Amino acid sequence: MSQQRTATSPFSNDPMKIAAFDASPEPAFVLAADGSLAAANEAAEALFGQGLGLLARGRFTAALPQDSALLGLINRAISEDARVRERGMEINLFGLTPFEADGWAAPLGGGALLLTLHDRSGDRSGNEVAGLRSVVGLGRMLAHEIKNPLAGIRGAAQLLKTGVRADDIPLAQLIVDETDRVRRLVDRMEAFADDAPPARSPINIHQVLDRVRALSVNGVAEGLVFRERFDPSLPPTSGDEDQLIQIFLNLVKNAAEAAHARRDGRGEISIQTSYRHGVRVRSTSGQSLRGAPLEVRIIDNGPGVPAHLRESLFQPFVTTKPNGVGLGLALVAKLVVAHGGHIDFESEPGRTMFRVSLPIASDEERPE
Repeated sequence: MSQQRTATSPFSNDPMKIAAFDASPEPAFVLAADGSLAAANEAAEALFGQGLGLLARGRFTAALPQDSALLGLINRAISEDARVRERGMEINLFGLTPFEADGWAAPLGGGALLLTLHDRSGDRSGNEVAGLRSVVGLGRMLAHEIKNPLAGIRGAAQLLKTGVRADDIPLAQLIVDETDRVRRLVDRMEAFADDAPPARSPINIHQVLDRVRALSVNGVAEGLVFRERFDPSLPPTSGDEDQLIQIFLNLVKNAAEAAHARRDGRGEISIQTSYRHGVRVRSTSGQSLRGAPLEVRIIDNGPGVPAHLRESLFQPFVTTKPNGVGLGLALVAKLVVAHGGHIDFESEPGRTMFRVSLPIASDEERPE
């Protein structure tokens, strides 16, 4: 193994684990319970060079800034005592040029932690961007075809309001309001340029999520347990309210369909919010990083995303549904990026979590 292996390494008595650790093409580290570096494989040495020798003399975690996304990943794995993942982190260690990486952290027992990085700086291709642009083009073609049935739906809902019981009037009004929202989205899609940013104003993300829940419990999530865990201290995000509703309504719809697929009456959806220090997102130009500390998590207890689809899930026309067309998540990803945010997911049988990171509204955008 590398020079950084010590007697405290949890691999020290398992030759097979030692071989797998050393042979891994991804940079990997073992952190001891006190945060010190217990081991590093050859890929880590090749990436960080002589800096590892310096780091081995002290605590690995002490070398990370308090707002570091990498430190946040390590702390999450410790606090949750579970394997966690973070995509698109900025890594800035040992005086090297900062680079973008995905990270995994997994407890090994006895307070030790396995940390693995995947350098994404050379991974990007034009395929995802081109695919998302095709969604926009398709939206333009369909826009005027959608408007006529929307007008009919709205008119029918208005008539319903005059003949239903008083208890049902709010549901009829909900149809009217949602029809108006979809019409606004269609109008915007018609004039939507590929790189046009959304209209920006301060938005309370919990008001958006409350609206999404109201729509879901009376529709796709009916019959499911719906849980919320919100951080009430979150500052406003910046963006377009209708588009943000569209983002989370699509994610909750997918979560509901997955939870219903259990077919045992125990389907659940959870929406959680929190403030994550140190999360940064690369701009669409790729030239700068912007903070995106507001995190929204949509979690379901469905069967999980099939392994063969996980790397391409946000591509157009990729779907887990027999009759789906695979445009929902591609459009969600595009809208999240347009808002200066980031979306990723973790999935295993019985638990899938989509995580959306969004920026906070600037002082100039907030009302006096």
